[in-house]
Amino acid sequence: MPDSKLITIHNPKSPIAEAYRILRTNIQFSSLDKLLKTYLITSSGPGEGKSVTTANLGVAFAQDGRRVIIVDADLRKPRQHRLFEQSKKTGLTNVLLGEASIEEVLIDSGVPGLSLIVTGPIPPNPAELVGSQRMKQFLREIREMADVVLIDSPPVVAVTDAAILAAEVDGVLLVVAANASKIDLARRGKELLFNVKANVVGTVLNMVEEDGSDYYYYYYYGERKKKKKRGLENVPAASI
Repeated sequence: MPDSKLITIHNPKSPIAEAYRILRTNIQFSSLDKLLKTYLITSSGPGEGKSVTTANLGVAFAQDGRRVIIVDADLRKPRQHRLFEQSKKTGLTNVLLGEASIEEVLIDSGVPGLSLIVTGPIPPNPAELVGSQRMKQFLREIREMADVVLIDSPPVVAVTDAAILAAEVDGVLLVVAANASKIDLARRGKELLFNVKANVVGTVLNMVEEDGSDYYYYYYYGERKKKKKRGLENVPAASI
């Protein structure tokens, strides 16, 4: 049974699950001129919910009839295998080292249309692996195997992995935890992504307390005046 944090599976009619579907819709309309298929999900710092965002968003896309692959590229603190209760014995690192093919490491998540690639053994040199030519080749190949590919990466400010990968994907989502993220850190994360010319399609404001009672994990922030109140006035206007 998948982790209870996968609310899109356990309680699909809840407001939180609906928020994920809104997120999915906004991503779909983030670019009308270019087909975006590969998305990197990162955060400025740890504990902001990027992995749970990735997993629930993947389920939401699959529930919409899309062929989805989630790739756990957080080769430092992987989480996707735990969320979907899978072993991480064989996965991405095995492909990058030439020990397995993509097809051999694809895992059926149990959700129709959604496949998973876990990290595999944790390497001593994560940044070198994600920056390798084999990683670029992997991204080219995986792009042709699904309608949507979601890549879970480490926080962008903490290590270089996310910035390296951000330059190679179609779009990037930056997850920011409300009332927990330091604004300066979030801005630094955005700057690092822009420095590598990443296509930042939106920002997910996570763990928002609404109306003092209901606890919403994800909220759509499209109104610039609201973002400014929380110090996010420099976040792209198409924020999610």
